[in-house]
Amino acid sequence: MDAEELLGNVGGEQELPKESPLISLQKDLNFYKDTLREVAVDIMVEGLSLYPIFIAHQHQVSIGEIIIDKEEMGREWTVQVSTLEEFLEKGIIEKDKKDVFLYSYKDPDAYACVFAVVPEGANFVFVPY
Repeated sequence: MDAEELLGNVGGEQELPKESPLISLQKDLNFYKDTLREVAVDIMVEGLSLYPIFIAHQHQVSIGEIIIDKEEMGREWTVQVSTLEEFLEKGIIEKDKKDVFLYSYKDPDAYACVFAVVPEGANFVFVPY
């Protein structure tokens, strides 16, 4: 691996700063909000979980099921749906951190719990419908 790969563009042409991926995520979640709410309500009504979690990503992830495909919708973010139980089972949320997560979890009738996955990492955000 050469220094340019390690350090990015050193010298040469300067790249303009890219727009934060969270800006496009916010736009897409606003576009998807009615669908997200319907799916969350269905999960709770069907007794699958009281804690639906949506995974928003631009690449591929191996948790949950795709409910909105960015390619089909002509958007930038794909959204999959999962549950707290699957996040615990897969170790994304450690079992001893469950209570901390539940304390932070917002009312799923009013907010979508979104696990936003970007190249730098992933984090939970709560987005009003």
